[in-house]
Amino acid sequence: MAPILEMRDITKKFPGVLANDHVNLDLNKGEIHALVGENGAGKSTLMNVLFGIYQQEEGQVFYKGDPLNIDNPNDAIDLGIGMVHQHFMLVPPLTVAENIILGEEPTTGFGNLNLSKAIKKIENLSQEYGLNVDPRAKIEDISVGMQQRVEILKALYREAEVLILDEPTAVLTPQEVKGLYKIMNTLVDQGKSIIFITHKLDEVLTVSKRVTVLRDGKSIGTVKTADTSKTELAEMMVGREVVLQVDKTPAEREEVKVEVDNLTADNDRGMPALSGVSFKIHGGEILGVAGVEGNGQTELVEVLTGLRKAKAGSFSLEGQSLFNESAREIKEAKVAHIPEDRHKHGLVLDYTIEDNLILGYHYQAPFAEGINLNFNALDKHAQRLIPEYDIRPRNKNALARSLSGGNQQKIIVAREFDLDPEFLVASQPTRGVDIGAIEFIHKRIIEQRDAGKAVLLVSAELSEIMSLSDRIAVMYEGEIVDIVDANKTTEEEIGLLMTGGKAEQTS
Repeated sequence: MAPILEMRDITKKFPGVLANDHVNLDLNKGEIHALVGENGAGKSTLMNVLFGIYQQEEGQVFYKGDPLNIDNPNDAIDLGIGMVHQHFMLVPPLTVAENIILGEEPTTGFGNLNLSKAIKKIENLSQEYGLNVDPRAKIEDISVGMQQRVEILKALYREAEVLILDEPTAVLTPQEVKGLYKIMNTLVDQGKSIIFITHKLDEVLTVSKRVTVLRDGKSIGTVKTADTSKTELAEMMVGREVVLQVDKTPAEREEVKVEVDNLTADNDRGMPALSGVSFKIHGGEILGVAGVEGNGQTELVEVLTGLRKAKAGSFSLEGQSLFNESAREIKEAKVAHIPEDRHKHGLVLDYTIEDNLILGYHYQAPFAEGINLNFNALDKHAQRLIPEYDIRPRNKNALARSLSGGNQQKIIVAREFDLDPEFLVASQPTRGVDIGAIEFIHKRIIEQRDAGKAVLLVSAELSEIMSLSDRIAVMYEGEIVDIVDANKTTEEEIGLLMTGGKAEQTS
């Protein structure tokens, strides 16, 4: 049977970057085809070409055997190609139905909006594909997982036969992920075809039939999922053998280092974000914080690192109160911080690698001599850390802006870990980072734990929380609903807690 979709020798260039270099991809009818690769491998560019956001310089797209010229997303939608973006494109105050029909509003014979007709069609589609979406509900009142179903319905409403799902599980709980798998299988059973972009290799093996790997803008190969493994796919993605399992021994807990009690804080809109958060972290252990994003994790990290003032509570490190101290005073107390947004809070992109390696410590010896910088000390510092943390390129004068996401993150890790902190706050430490850099960063975090440091790990990746943490605190609506032993729980139990439920086995 001929593929429903083919992309042959697709080449896309940007100034100074060859994003796609004669890439090939084909999709069969009724197939889930995974597309994987490191950040910068060219996955999103390739899909943006298919969806008409970019136009290729070379190559051809074929749909149902016919060559296509897709000049914009409207062309793709008209042809039956839909895309569900990683960041949802929904208007929160509007209802599900109003979001779905935007741009394609049905009208009566008198030119008036015929919302009831749209609602009926949405209800039929929802029932047919097992989406269970209420068309009258407001987007702002439904869960993230339900919002994703709305995005899928938007594509189905426009009669899409090919769906591109870009990192669709990034913000879902384990239960919602299983629900999505069921929906995807229902879609292909009904004759739809899916291109599934993900960086989670477990998902590739669970849900796809074939997988295409990109590396450095090139097609490395397409393999049947049943004939491959996580190890093989990781090696294809990176070009070398990758250790996928976090290698760690049981924690050797020391005395309590960090104590947080009854912490209360508001978010940027003045609404309650933390409501009586309390926990302790021993030296030599990692406390993971799990939760659907937006449940207070960001505000907790900001309070602990001096970026946000709390309204009440206490926070101390080794008996020293750091409650509502400045970010500088908290750093001087040996609290290291890997921020969730490296561009906003971790780097100055137009500074060099050398300069970024001393940010926050630039006024301290040996980097400062009075009001002047000691450039010899800066040079020695950079020349030591760049190879030690495998920062590429090795040029200390390269601008941070010119580096990949993984190497930008390595600058932050090198700077913060070299402080020899007593308390490490790691927020989304591997977000947007390549699989090889993830392996490196995980190893360094475990080294901090094994050196007797206290570590707070906040991550939207539940697999990362499960593999690195010794105990896991689950946050829901600004509260810690439970703290469980990582070795005595499951992803399903954590997922239940993340939605405000109760796990069966906790400790």
